[in-house]
Amino acid sequence: MLNFLPKWLVGAIAMFLLSLNILFWVFILFLFSFLKFILPFGPLTERFDKILLWIAENWISGNVLWMKLTQKTVWDVQGLDNLNYRGWYLVVSNHQSWSDIFVLQKILNRRIPLMKFFLKRELIWVPFMGLAWWALDFPFLRRHSAEYLKKHPEQKGKDFETTKKACEKFSRIPTSVMNFLEGTRFTAQKHEHQKRPYRYLLRPKAGGIALALSVLGDKFNSLLDITIVYPDGIPTFWEFLSGGVRRVVVRISSIEIPSHFLNMDYEGDKEFQAVFQQWVQDLWKDKDAQIDALLAEAKA
Repeated sequence: MLNFLPKWLVGAIAMFLLSLNILFWVFILFLFSFLKFILPFGPLTERFDKILLWIAENWISGNVLWMKLTQKTVWDVQGLDNLNYRGWYLVVSNHQSWSDIFVLQKILNRRIPLMKFFLKRELIWVPFMGLAWWALDFPFLRRHSAEYLKKHPEQKGKDFETTKKACEKFSRIPTSVMNFLEGTRFTAQKHEHQKRPYRYLLRPKAGGIALALSVLGDKFNSLLDITIVYPDGIPTFWEFLSGGVRRVVVRISSIEIPSHFLNMDYEGDKEFQAVFQQWVQDLWKDKDAQIDALLAEAKA
């Protein structure tokens, strides 16, 4: 533990170790991704996919090691029982900080298959990481506003095509499809702009997971509903790196996906679309109440 050091120094050490871990594993990842690209044969592709997943899981383990070295965080996690590393999961979570990703990876690495995140298209240009996400078949989506789609109707449905292709790849080996339903990190400004539909959350977007269900619905073991709470306040990424996160509370619920939600046409069936959106909104309403209860419990 290095928490006795000044916070700026702890943060600098964490950033160095994070960067070193990225460079080490990204180099190996790119090597096997190149081999997969030039040798596109069925049995070899499957073998390379497994190697790439092994690399990603070890990359996450490296992050966990520097987190243990630089942080003195109290972890309050419930709901890890009965998870299946060989299964398929649809995973949803609230989103408040870049640290959420490290929290999720720490508690779920090797407990469920590697989580594949839905990412904004712009993130493909992040140095090293963008190409790494691409090599691991993370789906990159363009999120267009309603105004943009009115001017460019030909772009409508492109995200669904991209997601469908990605999800079809996920059918080959056990995968966890991860989606931050809010589509962006929670901020007070965004919350105010949305007229505060929930107390601690932004409005959820149902389209991504609806399409994942339409393509892989028969494979998913269940939906993992994850709630992340920082009782001492939502941290910036630098606060997270510098050991400023004292407590993290995580609750994981396994929810059975209604059978009539599987293999449905979310885009074409407006009646189903309304029913599914209501189901997601009810899920978010329960999560909002859960966050309120967890914060109250932490302050008691």
